[in-house]
Amino acid sequence: MKIQALDIRVGDRIVAYFNTKMQVCTVQYILDSGQTNITLSVFIGDRYRYAASRIVRFRPDAFVELAN
Repeated sequence: MKIQALDIRVGDRIVAYFNTKMQVCTVQYILDSGQTNITLSVFIGDRYRYAASRIVRFRPDAFVELAN
């Protein structure tokens, strides 16, 4: 299912580029939800403690794939 980047919430599992690969990531923080970019801190896996985190940016009008 696809949703707009503005509708992403903490804890959502999305498909995004992480370490140059398309991977399922969990949203840890929403760092900025401004007019030009949505900036998210994401990590791979279910538990932050065991995973590296990265910053992902989307345009507010972009559609993002939610993982099941």
